[in-house]
Amino acid sequence: MPLQAEAAPTKRADKGPKPNTSNDQQPWSLAQFQVPELTGKARFHDLNLPDRVLKSIQEMGFEYCSEIQAETLPITLQGYDLIGQAQTGTGKTAAFLIAMISDFLDYPLEEERPSHFARGLIIAPTRELALQIADEAEKLTTNCDLNVVSLVGGMSYDKQQRALESESADIVVATPGRLLDFARNKKVMLNKVECLVLDEADRMLSMGFIPDVKSIIRMTPHKERRQTMLFSATFPRDIQNLARQWTYLPKEVSVVPKETTNKNIDQVIYTVEAEQKWPVLKSLIEENGSQRTIIFANRRDETRDLYERLKDAKFSCAMLSGEVSQDKRVKTLQNFKDGVIQVLVATDVAGRGIHVDNIELVVNYTLPEDPEDYVHRIGRTGRGGETGKSVSFASEDDAFMIPEIEKVVGESIRCEYMVDNG
Repeated sequence: MPLQAEAAPTKRADKGPKPNTSNDQQPWSLAQFQVPELTGKARFHDLNLPDRVLKSIQEMGFEYCSEIQAETLPITLQGYDLIGQAQTGTGKTAAFLIAMISDFLDYPLEEERPSHFARGLIIAPTRELALQIADEAEKLTTNCDLNVVSLVGGMSYDKQQRALESESADIVVATPGRLLDFARNKKVMLNKVECLVLDEADRMLSMGFIPDVKSIIRMTPHKERRQTMLFSATFPRDIQNLARQWTYLPKEVSVVPKETTNKNIDQVIYTVEAEQKWPVLKSLIEENGSQRTIIFANRRDETRDLYERLKDAKFSCAMLSGEVSQDKRVKTLQNFKDGVIQVLVATDVAGRGIHVDNIELVVNYTLPEDPEDYVHRIGRTGRGGETGKSVSFASEDDAFMIPEIEKVVGESIRCEYMVDNG
């Protein structure tokens, strides 16, 4: 989206001219990060990012901006507020982190402040997403002295409090409930926040977090005195109204796929009797060898039952649902990423914000009750240009959802009738 001819935001002007950092003694130079120019591709080189950020980008294996990064970074690096529409898997996390980190390096604090005063604040609806963002922030700050602190529920409060006391809270990544708890007890101070990010705002709305988020935002500087970036996959009227309330002269960017679902994903629906599901699933996993697989079910008891069956069948598997402790969920996700676990059985808690590459197969053991969740579920595969496969089971109980799902997807999905040969 082209920038309008208007004055730079007040909050950026207040910081004064960018300090001269040309004498910053760094052994690494841009000459070590050679990326050829490609038509239609934006390079991180072209964005005038600090060398320390570029070095981290190189170490993470990135060369060219994703579409959301190419669209938003020229805007946010100038200090404009942003309202962005983007799905998970588009690179939006790096988009807002690069803007925030670059700003903090270009405009370092002029005086020391207590460690529990946050500079950057990122609010996410789920613990999993918050921890994913924090992990990416850690990687992007590897070559600078900015600290990342996570404040999420379900994990040790005391440990998080010690982190706030011992490290400067340069970037705080948090879920609403735990953050509000810390802020009300003045364990973290938000009145000096320079940059606020609200990620997956529609999810926060659907999960009932908006009252908490409103309370948190009231503790931050007025919107004219901070930079605000709001991201959402969808923009229902309530989110549109909140976005207008929370941002100041925002730029709007929408990066949505031309098709609702990724064309790299081979989608098929197996119409089966309920008792056929398990033997068909077992055969499917066996046929896929050691490929990384996620199986989605709607309820915790279904997830538990599937996990026990898979374990008894000697598959390398784990479960991810609300009944699993947070520490174990973090370890499970890491093992899945590392290939220690082949099959992950999950409820929709894992459907959004979980960034695991090279997932070859997604299975909907039960069709989701919300058709939008179908898109988020199968979007775990076919990422980054890779191909993937989605298999959905439809039985008498949930086959009525197929037309609704196809309406959301915008196309017919191939159906195959599974004959019981037993």
